[in-house]
Amino acid sequence: MLRGFRRPRLWIAMWLVMFVGVIVLSLMPGPPIPAELVIGKLDHGIAYFCLVAMAVQIFPSWRQWFSAALLAALLGVSLEVAQGVLTDYRHMSAYDAIIDCFGAALGLATGWTPLRHALLTIDRWLPAPRR
Repeated sequence: MLRGFRRPRLWIAMWLVMFVGVIVLSLMPGPPIPAELVIGKLDHGIAYFCLVAMAVQIFPSWRQWFSAALLAALLGVSLEVAQGVLTDYRHMSAYDAIIDCFGAALGLATGWTPLRHALLTIDRWLPAPRR
């Protein structure tokens, strides 16, 4: 069940592309980031915040939001394990997994703010889709 969008497939597709993007970017070689550069870790929190905040925008019930947050947190932890096991150019980091979970929790928190209807408002501002 989704909110009353004019273009539900567009928003679901964008959300799925975001998930795939997080997976690909987490497992491909990246530029080296010095350990002292804490701001380099913000990208983890922001990515998982966006994944769950988008789910809050798309789905109407708090159960769906919570499921999306749990899925994102599990994805973050799983990708950290995968980085350590499947790659020799990335390393597993409990700190990154914690930031992923924190970002997911912050995204979930948007469900109890007026922001939870932002995408629905944008969807209604766009011209009606052609049939």
